[in-house]
Amino acid sequence: MPVNLCFDEFRSTKNAMSFICIDADTHKAVKVLSGRLNKDIKEFFINRYDLQERAKVKRVIMDMNAAYQRIVHELFPNAEIIIDRFHIIQLVARAMDQIRVQCLKQLDVHSREHKVLKSLWKLFHKTKPDAKQAHYLIGLNEYSTEQNAIDLGTSVSAPFKTAYTTYLAIHDALMGGHYRELATIITTYKGNGSALDTAMATLGKNLTGVINPAKSPYSNGPIEGVNRKIKELKRSCYGFANQENMFKRVYQLIA
Repeated sequence: MPVNLCFDEFRSTKNAMSFICIDADTHKAVKVLSGRLNKDIKEFFINRYDLQERAKVKRVIMDMNAAYQRIVHELFPNAEIIIDRFHIIQLVARAMDQIRVQCLKQLDVHSREHKVLKSLWKLFHKTKPDAKQAHYLIGLNEYSTEQNAIDLGTSVSAPFKTAYTTYLAIHDALMGGHYRELATIITTYKGNGSALDTAMATLGKNLTGVINPAKSPYSNGPIEGVNRKIKELKRSCYGFANQENMFKRVYQLIA
C-alpha cells in the first residue's frame, strides 16, 4: 500500500460524484469508487488492507473536505492530513473578492477607486505587484504602477485592506514554508465582520492540516491533473452512460 495518498472526487456518470485515490509519489491509481460516501471509502480500505498495512500510511493529501478528514485517522492511524495549498489560498482569495464586490456597491461608478476595484481586480491576486515601472492600466485609463493602483483600491475600506494583507501574508508563509508564521496569522486574526472572518475561522478549525503543507512538498496537484484528464476523456467521448466502462478507461489513464 502506498505511504502517501491523494484523495479527491470527480463527476462521473449522470452527475454522480465518485471518489478517487492515487499514490502521491507515483501518481498511479489506488482506487476509483462509484460513490464518495465515507462508508464506501471505509469499507474499501478496511476490507482491502489490514490495520498493519494502513498504519504505514504517512500522509493523506486532500482539499478542505471535512467528511474525508473525519475518517482519515480511523483508517490510517499514523497519517497526517495535508490540505492542498491551492484550496487554502483560494478560500482566502474568494473572501477577499466578496469584500471587494461589497466595496464596489458603495462607490461612485466614475471614481478612480471604483475603476481599480472593478477593472483591475486581478492585481489584488498578484503576490508581487510591480512597484517601480509605471504602465498604462486599461480600466483606470492612466499610467500607474501596479502597487499604486493596489494602494488606491485598498484605501477605500479597512476590511478590504485587511483581507488583502492577510491574503499576501498567508500566501507568503504557506509557499515559503514558514509554518509557525502561518499558524500565528491564523490564530491571532481578529474578526471585523467581513467575509474574511468565516474563511479564517475555517482555517482555524483545520489548523493542523493547514500548516502541514508549509512543512511538506506534497500537494494535490497530481490528482487534480488526473481529474483534468478525466474531464477531457468525458468530453472526447461525449460522456459515458455506463459507469463501469468509464472507470475502465480511467484506470487506463492512470494505471
